[in-house]
Amino acid sequence: MQKLFDEVASLDRVCYESLGLSEEILMEHAALGVAHYIREHFARGARVLIAIGAGHNGADGWVLARQLHGAYDVACWQVMPPRSILAHMQHRRALALGVPLIDTPAEHYNVVVDALLGSGQNRALDTKVQAVVDRLNRIEGRKIALDMPTGLLIDGSVSAHIFQADVTLTMGALKKALFSESAKPCVGAIEVVDLGIDRALYEGETQSYLLEESDAKLPWRTDVTAHKGTYGHLAVVAGEMKGAAQLAALAGLRMGAGLVTVVSNEAISVLPLSLMQSTTLPAKTTAIALGMGLGAIDERILSMLALDKPKLLDADILYIPTIAHFLTASTIITPHPKEFCALLATTAIATIEVSTLQANRMHYVDAFTTAFPEVVLVLKGANVIIAQGSMRYINAMGSARLAKGGSGDVLAGLIASLLAQGYAPIDAAITGSIVHTSTANSIERHDYALTPTDIIDAIGKA
Repeated sequence: MQKLFDEVASLDRVCYESLGLSEEILMEHAALGVAHYIREHFARGARVLIAIGAGHNGADGWVLARQLHGAYDVACWQVMPPRSILAHMQHRRALALGVPLIDTPAEHYNVVVDALLGSGQNRALDTKVQAVVDRLNRIEGRKIALDMPTGLLIDGSVSAHIFQADVTLTMGALKKALFSESAKPCVGAIEVVDLGIDRALYEGETQSYLLEESDAKLPWRTDVTAHKGTYGHLAVVAGEMKGAAQLAALAGLRMGAGLVTVVSNEAISVLPLSLMQSTTLPAKTTAIALGMGLGAIDERILSMLALDKPKLLDADILYIPTIAHFLTASTIITPHPKEFCALLATTAIATIEVSTLQANRMHYVDAFTTAFPEVVLVLKGANVIIAQGSMRYINAMGSARLAKGGSGDVLAGLIASLLAQGYAPIDAAITGSIVHTSTANSIERHDYALTPTDIIDAIGKA
């Protein structure tokens, strides 16, 4: 996993104060990293437009122009005059070398670089910058944002006008804002540019991380004397829409649970032979998954909620008025945004619309985990947020391939299966989420045609 930061100004200060690396040195290395990317991906002579702002991001743009000039057909669109000392210095150096300025950009370039505002954005764009961003988006060419796209604010919210990057080359370390739900359509691929020292030395301590496929702790079976009881017994509670429970149960079995029982008030006539069924909770249950397709909540459900067993709670169960009583240790909740908003209201944390949540997901995740620090939250979305206490993990591997009914039931089954096998709740949530997204991404089928059963069938094949 990679570290995520709210801001990197404090990391830069360590370089200045402890390592003797000036802002100018860091800036040269930042631009060198971007220049290296362009040299790797575009032939000499390619046309490069750099839109330049007034501050340090603009200064990065001037340095980049100087480094590319001569090998590439560089044009600088100076949107704002230099304001900072470094911006003035880099501006003078670029002009002394003969870097050309333009007043009006053409309609086509091979590369379009946004060096307007960077990561210091904390307010809406003024009308002039809005017009520039709109113009840049209309220009044909590969679009690169330096540090952060113009229009993406440091809290992860986006302006109505935002640079649509194909790739964001962020400086020094990953910023949390790049992985907000709102940012996902605008940032493109994200790469980190080193600032003259290795990232491991530049980056400090953090409690936020970006997950990678290699972070999944798969339930490999290394005990040659194991039997089915070794790998736990998952009970999946079925309700009105029994298909949801069946999907979760099949996913749980595929994820390695030794036994999986679908618990229902009534017998289910058609159930895969690999699944067991019962009208009561099996005595040796090691984890319970409930909520998927549940519908009405009765005393039987409430009694299961009260049991001192590891539990995954999803969907309908998150709407009950007394839910706060059951949000205890060894509990994982997996809401989608509407369910999370209902949960926030029921627990008296906040009363908000889904649009408000989606614009600032991390804020409300923080509020929830402050109130319920022992619970593991898996907030579903294009970028899944997994949180417990002060720890934050973002799975940015999700895609529209998973935008189909039943995908969430599969996720619930994967996580609950690991919980049944004895995983710590946070580890079950992380590994189950990674398996969910990476499996969906690995299936060779058009995204619109992917079904939840395709995901179940593909688990373990990659």
